Amino acid sequence: MRVGLVGFGRTGRSVASVVLGTPEMSLAWVLRRTSRLEHRSVAEILGDDSGAPCQIYSISEFSAEQLLDQMPVDVIIDFSSEEGLSYYGAAAAARGVAIVSAVSHYSESKQRELARLALGTRVLWSPNITLGVNFLMLASQTLQRIAPELDVHVIEEHFREKASVSGTAQRIAESLCLGPDKVHVIRAGGIIGVHEVLFGFPAQTVRLRHEAISRDAFGNGAVFAAQHLVNHPAGLYRLEDLLIPYFALDVPLTTQHARATNDWRRRVAKRLRGLAQRVEGRSTRDKAPALTAPPPTRVALELPDVFEHASAFDDVLVEDAVEISLH
Repeated sequence: MRVGLVGFGRTGRSVASVVLGTPEMSLAWVLRRTSRLEHRSVAEILGDDSGAPCQIYSISEFSAEQLLDQMPVDVIIDFSSEEGLSYYGAAAAARGVAIVSAVSHYSESKQRELARLALGTRVLWSPNITLGVNFLMLASQTLQRIAPELDVHVIEEHFREKASVSGTAQRIAESLCLGPDKVHVIRAGGIIGVHEVLFGFPAQTVRLRHEAISRDAFGNGAVFAAQHLVNHPAGLYRLEDLLIPYFALDVPLTTQHARATNDWRRRVAKRLRGLAQRVEGRSTRDKAPALTAPPPTRVALELPDVFEHASAFDDVLVEDAVEISLH
């Protein structure tokens, strides 16, 4: 997957480092507003030994159309500001390039622009793109549904110089239908970011807390979003949308299990299609006599409990394992 990164501040550099260290991804370019560091090697600046050829460019050197045509990417990850969208948004959407934005705040007009771009490509906006914070939001919404009468407060902590309430805290509060008076702000030292949701029960207290220890957490979330977003249709997404399927505890989580499950489904479906053709008398491949039964029919499978591999199912005589009931 080819990635273009917009923004190369403290967080942007951490994101670039995570992308460079992800085998399934290649960092095609980094885009900055200024010409400082222009044409410098990203790997060299970050002290990365991979030898990746990615360079830094400024918005004054290319139009977005030129950049995407000369150095095409599959996804743009944006850690800049809301102005960046005006530069690359339309060009990306026209080329079907997915957009992952972790810009902390967009004006209402920019949010409408995100929605327009989502008509032509996949767009994800998450003010805090760490997996932990987005899990916290989903878990908080779940607990609020279980006990809707609780006292709920959001507490956010950041470094001393951060002036406004964090976009993440506002997003958490909105997701829980809480007003601004329920959001409490702490500014101290060099805290990277702490968000906590406090639930006050009559006889107990639940605190869901997320703390960013390193800015690499934002890179990990952005990589997760990019890898999952490219398989979705055009539309406007939040990171929570990509996490929700993982809350289905009866669904295999690992890629290996998922592939095994899909392999079983394909093999079973193929055999049952063949059986259905015989039931309807349409099978001509093996010249087997047609099975007949008046409709409607109900088919119940009675198969051995365990197969070591999905391929072992190919050796089962489906006709012997199927009971056709006339109901």
